[in-house]
Order: sequence, then structure tokens, then C-alpha cells
Amino acid sequence: MKRRSLKLKITNFEIYQLGEPSSQGSATWAGNSIVLKLTTSDGTIGYGEAVPTLRVQPVIQSLREVGRVYKGRDPLDMELNIHEWYKHDFYLPVSFESTTALSAFDIACWDIVGKHFGAPIHQLVGGSFRKSVRVYANGWYDKCVTPEQFGERAKKFAAMGYTALKFDPFGTHYDSIDAKGLETAYARVKAVKDATASSVQLLIEHHGRFDPNAAIAIARKLGEFDPLFMEEPVHPDNLEGLRKYRKATDVRVALGERILTKEQAAFVLANNLTDYLQIDVTNIGGVTVARKVAAMAEAYGVEMAFHNAFGPIQNAVTVQLDAAIPNFLIQESFYDCFPTWKRQLVRDQSKVENGQTKVPTTPGIGVEVDEKVLEAHRVEGQEYFNPDEPVWVVKDTWKD
Repeated sequence: MKRRSLKLKITNFEIYQLGEPSSQGSATWAGNSIVLKLTTSDGTIGYGEAVPTLRVQPVIQSLREVGRVYKGRDPLDMELNIHEWYKHDFYLPVSFESTTALSAFDIACWDIVGKHFGAPIHQLVGGSFRKSVRVYANGWYDKCVTPEQFGERAKKFAAMGYTALKFDPFGTHYDSIDAKGLETAYARVKAVKDATASSVQLLIEHHGRFDPNAAIAIARKLGEFDPLFMEEPVHPDNLEGLRKYRKATDVRVALGERILTKEQAAFVLANNLTDYLQIDVTNIGGVTVARKVAAMAEAYGVEMAFHNAFGPIQNAVTVQLDAAIPNFLIQESFYDCFPTWKRQLVRDQSKVENGQTKVPTTPGIGVEVDEKVLEAHRVEGQEYFNPDEPVWVVKDTWKD
């Protein structure tokens, strides 16, 4: 392990907007990722990742703003650096662009810290509580519309070893849902359960799209399938509606990907608004804040199931946290649904085998970024906007 002698400084930062040409033409882009590269005075390089969802350009600008504070500072002073940005950014507690940019810098700093001390992140934030992490598949049901299509695809992923599958069965319904919509959702969920012979746990994704009454009706309709959890059943800003949902149902709830601060997480925990917490390491404040939130959740008897939907760097750092915390439940994974270039972006990312992924022990985030892939997939401009299907649903499922 290295001994710290001279003070490190962040000497440079680079922002990579990554993607691939979409079917809409060369001027538009699909599959965006935002990657941050930090370089220090001793030549150590660290990587972070920010959230791209329909906010690519504002997030990139926020990364530049955070960079003005971080450049010249010691990457090992994670707490001090976060507080310095908090001091300068008046809107940090309510700005997604600010928190995700800050998260990317914090993750990259932890990557540097791990490399500096020759240890994977999990050894620096609690040690090895587990050597492999149970995952569930997401993204597996693209283009699935009929119950039969959901069932056939579910059977395929169960055969690959996944023991839990998450999916959104609600088609185009938003805010409310009618009797036909409920029956369609029921048929899709039943098809998944039947096709897998009840061998996988079901996780029902709502995408925070419903008002409380609709969400309650859904819980009563789908409750017989005993899902592991209902994810974001009501609009994420409707906390009183969530309280109403909790009182009216007995299903397990998971949420948190749109929580921006540890204070927001504390409110959710203190008010018993969720059973499982799904904060996003690339949105909450990086490793530094995510570890604090996991500890708060542990104090309330709430297990962690981090949100993890963007890229291999996010995946790598999230698995590092999973390895260290005692109150781990299950980890979201898009590994087998990523476009090829995302899997190639890191050379040594753990594959998903039998529903598990091994925890890397390489220093830092545990993976090595392939800079050739990084350069080959640089893009510019706004990402493609599809007015007929929200970006947050799995492709070609906004259909009834």
C-alpha cells in the first residue's frame, strides 16, 4: 500500500459524451453515456459516470462547473471537496444536474483513491462483506407487448440463470389506468410467472407514473403474484400520495433513484415510505454520500437495491458498494442487455453468471476502461427525442 507523501492535485478533467448512431439518422444519437476522466499530478487516472436521461447537455455543462471547483484540489479529500461544491452551488439540494455532476467527480476521486492505496473501493468503505452479488435483469423485455412475448423472453432469461426479473407491464397508461389496462398488466405478469414456473422473483416497475388511486388499484390486482417489490408506484414528488398508498396496500415498495440528497433519503426512511431503498450512486453524491445513506437505511431496517441503469462504470462502482454493506438486498443489472460497445468499454467487468456477479478486487472501481472504445464512441449534440415513447421506458414497450 502506498504511503501518502506529496499532496495530490487534480490537474485535468475530461468529459466524454458517448453513444452510437440511432436509426433516425447520423444527426441523432441513441444509447448515450456520460463519462468523466480525472487526471492527478502524479499521473493517476480515475473515472466517474453521470446520469444522461434526456439531460445530456445540461449535465455536461454542470460537470464543467463542478470541475472549476475540483481542479487543483486533492482527490483524497472527498468530504471537503463535496462541501466546497455545496458552498458554491446555491441549488445543489434541488438540482439533478448538480448532484449527478458532483457524483461523477466523487466516483472518479474514489477510483483514484483506490489506485493510490492499491485497494478496491469496497476494502476502503467497510471491507468484503460478500464476494459475489445477486442481481436481477432489467431491459430484457424490449419489444415485448403481448403476454406471450413477455413469457417467451422471461423463459430465456430464466434459463440464463437469473433468479429475479424486473419489468414494466403497464403499456401507455400514465397517471390513471382503466379496467382493460389492469387486465392487460395482469396477463403480462401472469405470463412471466407461468413461463418461468414461478422460479424467478417478480419485480414490478411502475416508473413513478401513477396517481395514488391508480397505484392502489394495481397493487390489489397484482398482489396475488407476491412480487418482491413494487417500484416507484406513485409519482416521485407525491409523498403524501405515497403515504396514502402505504396505508392502503400490503405490498413491498422500492424507490429512490430520483432521491438527490441524504436529507431526502432520511425523510423517506423516517416516515416509513419504503421497504427497500434504490438510491443511485451517480445521482446521490457518489460513493461518499451513498455509503452514508446505506448506513441510515440499515438503522431503519431497510435493505439496499441500488439503481443501476446507465453504464459499466456506474455498474462497477455500485458493485463495490454492494460488496461492503450488510443491508444488501439485490442489484439491478443491464449487463446482458447493454449494447456491445458498453460491455467493451471496460476490459474486466464481471459477467453475470447464475444470477450473480463476482466482486472485482482490482484497485479503485475494479475495472479498467478501454480508452480506444472511449474515443471511438464520442458523440456530440442532443440525444434523439422520440415524441411517441418516453425515454425512460424499455424500447418499444409503450404499447397496449
